[in-house]
Amino acid sequence: MNNLDKKYQDLLQDIIDNGVTKSDRTGTGTISVFGRQIRHKMSEGFPLLTTKKMAWKTMVTELLWFLRGDTNIKYLVDNDCHIWDGDAYKRYHTTMNNDDYIENWVEPGKEREEARKNKGSNGYTKEEFINEIKTDDEFAKTWGELGPIYGKQWRSWNTKQFESLNDGNLGYRYNDFPIDQIQNLINDLKTNPDSRRLMVSAWNVGELDQMVLPPCHYGFQVYTRELSLERRYNIWFNNNYETGMERFFDPNNLPDFDNSYYTPTPTRAISLMWNQRSVDTFLGLPFNIASYGLLLEIIAKEVNMVPDELIGNLGDTHLYLNHIEQAKEQIGRKLTLGERRQMVTQEMFDRIYTGGSPDTLSHSEIDQFNVPKNTREPFKLPELKIGKLVKWKEGSCLPNYSVSDFTIENYQSHPSIKAPLSN
Repeated sequence: MNNLDKKYQDLLQDIIDNGVTKSDRTGTGTISVFGRQIRHKMSEGFPLLTTKKMAWKTMVTELLWFLRGDTNIKYLVDNDCHIWDGDAYKRYHTTMNNDDYIENWVEPGKEREEARKNKGSNGYTKEEFINEIKTDDEFAKTWGELGPIYGKQWRSWNTKQFESLNDGNLGYRYNDFPIDQIQNLINDLKTNPDSRRLMVSAWNVGELDQMVLPPCHYGFQVYTRELSLERRYNIWFNNNYETGMERFFDPNNLPDFDNSYYTPTPTRAISLMWNQRSVDTFLGLPFNIASYGLLLEIIAKEVNMVPDELIGNLGDTHLYLNHIEQAKEQIGRKLTLGERRQMVTQEMFDRIYTGGSPDTLSHSEIDQFNVPKNTREPFKLPELKIGKLVKWKEGSCLPNYSVSDFTIENYQSHPSIKAPLSN
């Protein structure tokens, strides 16, 4: 059963029923609740919502961008991912209409004349701006940059290391010392998996004012536990089943789980919990759930653990006022008896009944035909396949994954629901 979509629909309804109206930085307005949680067992399927069609490749591209340590939209645009276009364009438009910027940062001559000409107008349209990002590397270097957001903090958190000069004087100095939190997490999982410090943070207080948008999902923590012998046996059996083998768990006569002839059997399960200060529940949260689900799968594969539970702690959990009708559509409504009867074909009816037609059936009788009860009834969650294992080597900046390495199988969903993005 797909419990995740039901929990998500319940959260949408909770906001509609209990949310208070609040203003926000975008000027759109929200209805908001505070302090919610969503949980999902990874064994129930990959957490990609089915009550509306999700943009799978877009989500994967953004996560790989984070893991690259990248903060420029050039990579995203080149891979047809446009989640951050609005934030980059807003920065460009605001800056080009700023007198201080023109006087102090633009070289005199043709460039300053061009900046003055653009001042008071939109300069490039958003479409033209994105085309410049795609085709002009220098333009992209300047205007595609979003500041030290997620990827920068995950892979290269700035700090200073204090050291003695050791030159005969009593002098000291601070050296730049970037911290790769993701690499450290992988190393710690391999060497100290019971640590209570398996955490990654994007909330760098000293650099918040340099970011186009402070992190919404600002940190995550992972937790591991030892698997029971029976669970390890079941994993071993499923991975190594051969014709004629019989599943029979005997704790006194176990197979060699680490035999190199077979796939090494994990000894631990791993869970991930992320924290989010601000939640765009209709557009953003479905992406966050799937993105952290994928991150959990990637980490689990690297450290040979079983993905266990995914947990999201949600702060200001809101619906933008121009998303309410879309949220109601995704929650769905109960189908009428007439609508459900129309879904039962005569052929389906004749397999069970002799004579008559579906027009005589009651709701309880229709249930035996596995006909939906709701306009947005969840489908079974899909399965994730990772094409290869890419090792995270000491000092590396990126596991060499590409979007094509991740495929979703058996994904069935309702149609997508369009909604505007507020920047």
